[in-house]
Amino acid sequence: MDWRRWFGQGAAEPARWVMVDVETSGLDAARDRLLAIGAIGLHVDWARKRLAVEVADSFEVVLRQEAPSARDNILLHGIGVQRQMEGVPAIEALDAFAAYAQAAPLLAFHAAFDQALIGRHARAAVGRAMPNRWLDIAQLCAATHPGVRARALDEWLEHFGIRCAARHQAIADTLAECDLLLRIWPRVAAECASWRDVERLAARHRWLART
Repeated sequence: MDWRRWFGQGAAEPARWVMVDVETSGLDAARDRLLAIGAIGLHVDWARKRLAVEVADSFEVVLRQEAPSARDNILLHGIGVQRQMEGVPAIEALDAFAAYAQAAPLLAFHAAFDQALIGRHARAAVGRAMPNRWLDIAQLCAATHPGVRARALDEWLEHFGIRCAARHQAIADTLAECDLLLRIWPRVAAECASWRDVERLAARHRWLART
């Protein structure tokens, strides 16, 4: 394992972002198990105000489980008993994800959940969570489209007419979330000229939500 992956610092203005989605054994970030990670790279060109989804720059892994998740849970995400039992050991899976993500900022819908699950399993596997910055695209959606009465991912996808090929499968959900980011990108780009600006835009929504 190249431990430098876990401690490196990102570029001052990252041109590559990574959209992330996870599948889990349940909805409790403090207790439930991480089953799979899906991720797709994004390229940002601030000079041209362009955002591109790099489908070829993708990552997917199923983590090995000591015992499979519950039947109802399997029916939701489709990761069967055999795939769970024959998955990649956690330390190898998380090291591979760290190698893939490198120092790129990580984005997800309701990112706190994904960050908590990956962070908890990374600490258990390698002793430390990944140092990458995280950003919640749900907050960007709300900040750029304040008149839309949507909260859940399915509601935002429906609002923009985005179809997900296989809902609750990590890589398919990740691709749908990339499409969602593309839909709101014109308004993000109109207000932002850097990654820090995007963070501030999301933070502004957090502040307004508390008032």
